[in-house]
Amino acid sequence: MRFATYEHRDRRRVAVVEEDGTLRPLPGVTSLTGLLAAGGGLPELLDAGSAALDVPAGPHVSRVRLLPPLQPPTVRDFVTFEEHVEGVRRSVDGAAGVPEQWYAAPTFYFTNPYAVYGPYDDIPAPPGSSVLDFELEVAAVIGKEGRDLTPGQARAHIAGYTILNDWSARDLQSAEMRVGLGPCKGKDTATTLGPYLVTADELEKYRDEDGFLRLGLTASVNGEVVGEDLLSNMSWTFEEMTAYASRGTWVRPGDVLGSGTCGNGGCLAELWGVRGRQDPPPLGPGDTVTLTVEGLGSVSSTVVAGPDPVPVPPARRRTRQRP
Repeated sequence: MRFATYEHRDRRRVAVVEEDGTLRPLPGVTSLTGLLAAGGGLPELLDAGSAALDVPAGPHVSRVRLLPPLQPPTVRDFVTFEEHVEGVRRSVDGAAGVPEQWYAAPTFYFTNPYAVYGPYDDIPAPPGSSVLDFELEVAAVIGKEGRDLTPGQARAHIAGYTILNDWSARDLQSAEMRVGLGPCKGKDTATTLGPYLVTADELEKYRDEDGFLRLGLTASVNGEVVGEDLLSNMSWTFEEMTAYASRGTWVRPGDVLGSGTCGNGGCLAELWGVRGRQDPPPLGPGDTVTLTVEGLGSVSSTVVAGPDPVPVPPARRRTRQRP
């Protein structure tokens, strides 16, 4: 099943999306995150969707504003494509190859759950940045809580999948990473999710013998294809990522786990690293990025001018006096 969250006539609703785009609203449901939190994972979600098929049809998807499928309480963004790591490291850090530590575990960082945009929303340029980039990813959505899961157990905890665009201010990111802590404002302004939450059972037909989902991925800027890859080029499965995320802590309903950016042009920075120049150029107001994932659909966002940065002074160099 495909679930959408949408706005129509000043009302927010959650609906099942039929093949022809007809929306079947779930009675009394305004939050997919809340629906997941109240239930027991994918089986309950499918039951709720099946019940909605018996209610009167709502509007067609083309006549509503699609919102993010859910408002996640947390967003973990992984980095599971070796080709992406190699290209972006050369572009952002000026270093060659892949760090040996990358191979040890599926590394992730937490990004901003308060900056989630819908599948066709405009994206404001990050304040103070002139080197904006997109990142083509697929995200798993957790359907029920778990802790210290094995990869085998983790499959039952994934409710479904959606497209994720991890917008990145590369100039801010490059400067921040020199501190050695991780991305900050370079990743803080926007994350696109959508267009739907596609339940995990829908994608089982794409699973290969090693447990990876073999989905075609395409990225276009202003109608020109700049990247194509397969999701199965990930180095860890979503189940392995979920197990690692739950190590020593909880994953809970609505949590989003991004795959990390695919290779072969899944973002501009990778291409810049490979080509040794900013070709294609960084994104700016008026540029439209369209990301398409087999089985999940497409999201398309246009960059618009953002606010000027609010000034903050640099660090004061202290005398380090002691009491």
